[in-house]
Amino acid sequence: MGNDRLRPIFVISVAADLADMHPQTLRQYDRLGLVSPSRQGGKQRRYSEHDVDLLREIQRLSKDGVSLEGIKRIMALENQVAALRSRVGELSNEVFALRSARQASGLGRVFAAGSTGDVVSLARGQRPRGRSQAVVVWKPRGKQLP
Repeated sequence: MGNDRLRPIFVISVAADLADMHPQTLRQYDRLGLVSPSRQGGKQRRYSEHDVDLLREIQRLSKDGVSLEGIKRIMALENQVAALRSRVGELSNEVFALRSARQASGLGRVFAAGSTGDVVSLARGQRPRGRSQAVVVWKPRGKQLP
């Protein structure tokens, strides 16, 4: 979604016409928090293309029999899903960058459990063979594994 779609440009009467609604309905939706337009000078509502799309979606859901509270919940969940998708994208990029940096620096170490339960460091593609061939990096305290 581009920034142009978020730019508040429509006064309430134009937004109402575009969404095929009465301006009073838009005011009610604003009071309920379903669509929150920008305010010009603190008073006059200004709607963006994105706001008009939301109004049309509210109208569609309402015609399908969903209550306004239900619509509010659906919209909150859709916003949460969008935020989570964005975060997954960020984390995927971070993982890719870390993997690329690790490969570029030659750090291809893998940690595995040795034959006695110790954590051992291996080169990528190598399998733990015996305790004498692996470098012990960490050994758990307390209970020993059989």
